[in-house]
Amino acid sequence: MCEKALGFAPRPVVQFSATARILIIGQAPGSKVHASGIPWDDKSGERLCEWTGLSNEQLHDPALVAIVPMGFCYPGKASGGDKPPRPECAPLWHDRVLSLLPEDRLTLLVGTYAQKRYLPATAKDRMVERIARWREFGNTIPLPHPSWRSTMFMRKHPWFETEVVPDLQRRVREALD
Repeated sequence: MCEKALGFAPRPVVQFSATARILIIGQAPGSKVHASGIPWDDKSGERLCEWTGLSNEQLHDPALVAIVPMGFCYPGKASGGDKPPRPECAPLWHDRVLSLLPEDRLTLLVGTYAQKRYLPATAKDRMVERIARWREFGNTIPLPHPSWRSTMFMRKHPWFETEVVPDLQRRVREALD
């Protein structure tokens, strides 16, 4: 559907199954993930595993973890980073995929694009404000993107590592049990 807009062959990178009790909705695959076809197959994925307490094997097991980005394909390069996720992808696919997952799942919203779509009442908030309110969203936890930039976020907001990460790890363990 978006091949002409991308300018290269699309390579959707998504994983899910009807048993996945954890759902991770991120932005879109980066160039390394586009090349490998494995979601979160980069330094960001390593940090995501640290935050969640998931092993790399657990993260990549579709029976445990659904990974459904806002854009399934790498969107291409822009100045200062990658382009945003293609806007047609989430409206076309998310409802179909999410309807197959358990309703009592733990959902991690990684980054602003996912948070604005799935926490629409907070769309005008800054990301740090949404993350600081993580307890208010039930089984949905907003997170920053675990890229190298999150190091600065964590330095500026130490409560993320001392409060959010331990709660996140506890809830991930509970979802896996």
